[in-house]
Amino acid sequence: MSTQHATTPSPAACQPRCVGVGIDTSRYGHCAAFLRDDLQPAAAELQFAESARGYASLRETLAQIAERHGAGHFIIRLDAAGQYADNLLHFLYGLSTLGAGASRLAHVTISISCGDPQRNKNYRAALFGNKKSDPIEAQAAARFAVSERPAHTPPLAAELRTLRQVAGRLQAVVRQRTRLINQFHHLLALSFPELALLIKDISVGWVLELVHRYPTAQLLGRAAASDLDNIPYLPDRHIDVLLQHARSSIGSQSGPAVEELVRDQVRQLRDVRARQKRLENLLVSLYHGLPAPNHIDSITGIGDVTAAVLTAFVLDIDRFETENQLVAYFGTLPIEVASGVDRDGQARGPRRYVMSQRGNDLVRRYLWMAALSAIRFNPAVRALYARVVAKHPNQKAIAVGHAMRKLLHLVFAIWKSGKAFDPQHYACDKPTHLPPTDDAMSIQHGTPTALPRSANNQAAGHKPDAEPAKQVVTAARNAEPAVVDEHAFIDFAHLKRQLTMSQVLDHLGLASRLRGSNSQRRGPCPIHRGDGRGRTFSVNLDDNVFQCFDVACGKHGDVIDLWASVNAMSLREAAIDLVNTFHLEPTPQNRTEKRHG
Repeated sequence: MSTQHATTPSPAACQPRCVGVGIDTSRYGHCAAFLRDDLQPAAAELQFAESARGYASLRETLAQIAERHGAGHFIIRLDAAGQYADNLLHFLYGLSTLGAGASRLAHVTISISCGDPQRNKNYRAALFGNKKSDPIEAQAAARFAVSERPAHTPPLAAELRTLRQVAGRLQAVVRQRTRLINQFHHLLALSFPELALLIKDISVGWVLELVHRYPTAQLLGRAAASDLDNIPYLPDRHIDVLLQHARSSIGSQSGPAVEELVRDQVRQLRDVRARQKRLENLLVSLYHGLPAPNHIDSITGIGDVTAAVLTAFVLDIDRFETENQLVAYFGTLPIEVASGVDRDGQARGPRRYVMSQRGNDLVRRYLWMAALSAIRFNPAVRALYARVVAKHPNQKAIAVGHAMRKLLHLVFAIWKSGKAFDPQHYACDKPTHLPPTDDAMSIQHGTPTALPRSANNQAAGHKPDAEPAKQVVTAARNAEPAVVDEHAFIDFAHLKRQLTMSQVLDHLGLASRLRGSNSQRRGPCPIHRGDGRGRTFSVNLDDNVFQCFDVACGKHGDVIDLWASVNAMSLREAAIDLVNTFHLEPTPQNRTEKRHG
């Protein structure tokens, strides 16, 4: 390929070349590497400062490469945009219109890709092994840009960038408040340990005021009941108990120094709570000022702050193709754990479920509170919660986790549709396989209220314009359905026509553990592997069948077989449990059909 030295290369004279630009970002400056499409250096590595002068040197280098090598397209690769890359991204997106020198790049197209830091790290390790430096990081990013040709990442709107920055600051403040509460616990463990046993939340306002006035058990023990009456919002039932425990406390430290430490901790907690409140108000005002509202604040249970936090970390709902991808992104799902496996691959000890540790901690915190509200007032979430509690009566945290997952399903559906949430959309008084009636009920504020049935009888997350091939069982069901006993007749074929493999996997919390883009999915076997490892378990979502290819397991079959194997039931017990869990028809309803001929 010939090299064109003119300022504006002629397309007829030479074919424009592609140049990969990898940039490793840092606080005070950045390092850039440049590779041609033949993986040869297009220019020397460039170290430039986080300043106007440094950015000008980057622009000049890109212009020189375009002139010297006839480059017509730059693919720029960075780590995921953060506080060190935000200004650089803003500069790169507006590069074609910045300054007089930008006219030298008028004929050049630029695409920008912001990669996941872990993926960039793995790619660098595959190419350069243990070598790690700013130039090596930049060269790996440039190599990725030229070889993989990543898709262009569109720029964020200015309003979303600001919203994300405020959410990041709020996350830091919430973490700081958590650390201060832990330190407060440590101080009270020395000065008044009984207080943490009596009060579940020691960060509430009246507890802080009580401790600020009486920072040690020794001081509180000298007070009278009338003194505690003056503390706002202190419940009367706690006064005598607090005084009794303070006078017999085992606290080992007291004195002026300890009192000052406790009071200082109270002042810090009050200050960080005020900062958190100010940031929440700012976040809500920015959320309501977005040019295109997403309406997720209309979902019953999700308040303005939770909606703003979700928007700040999701940014664009089109990043997720399915609602399960959104759930997996935030990790709001219960996962199965076991205490190891034996030599045959069988799980040791009882199986138990815990909340996944993945996801953003700020989103999980606010989504947890939203789930507690939705359990009471959102008809779809309340029905799901009641069903899971019935299955796990001693582990209600699992049911709250399912409620969080359901809220994210609703967020996905509302944001995608662009329409506000409609509580009448959910007919929670009947299973969906029964014929509709005119007296549909919806649960609002804890009491049933008669509401007209929505014209759309599907739950959010299902496409209303699609014609389902099988009966869809949604999560919005009756909280107290009729229970099928062990002597009832079950038509297995009719049961399987009402239930899909996707619904069973989703209910068991296994859908996010499987990988695959089409109907065939692979992942760890939930039957013989309790540690979540391996890829021997295969399902076909179109045929509703599964199989484990491990010779020690070898389980296979349909939805009934899967339910029976996972829950250690017989096929009949599994069929009855499926009918009661998903509120299905045990047998077909009697129907008269017109016969022809």
